[in-house]
Amino acid sequence: ATRQKAATPTLFDERVECISDYIVIPETSSENRLYIPMGWLNSEVIPSNTLRILSNASLYHLGVLTSCVHMAWMRAVCGRFGTGYRYSNTIVYNNFPWPQPSAKQHVKIEQAAQKILDARALYPNSSLADLYNDLLMPFELRKAHKLNDAAVCEAYGFDKNISESGIVAELMRMYQDLTLR
Repeated sequence: ATRQKAATPTLFDERVECISDYIVIPETSSENRLYIPMGWLNSEVIPSNTLRILSNASLYHLGVLTSCVHMAWMRAVCGRFGTGYRYSNTIVYNNFPWPQPSAKQHVKIEQAAQKILDARALYPNSSLADLYNDLLMPFELRKAHKLNDAAVCEAYGFDKNISESGIVAELMRMYQDLTLR
């Protein structure tokens, strides 16, 4: 197969074509970040092979996935690459217990996710790696993430002051309930 593909070296070997906007999640990320810097891309952008993609996604999905709740789950169950996180669709994403929000909570999460994107847009010359350096994260972006965290915690019914270990314990309980059905 490799030799056959060598006959057309200017063509992409694998084409991932998304027909709508989509979320990208890097396979590896630094353990020094509170949040994995997930992207929101349009269908004209071809993702690299080092990204996990979630097509047909909405701002709601971005809000939940980039929240402290999903980050706590990810840190508890993901693999490692050195000391960094290795995000897996089969271990992290597929096993993640999603909330069952009310319509109002769903909209609140979408709005919070948009505020994250708006805060990022204030820094067009900064990469996601720069923006998500925990020591240098811009105030507006940190504030938007805190707002998103609160909206997602509310959708789960979590206390606003819940610890990361408390989040993981609740998610594991939810996971157990889902798998025992």
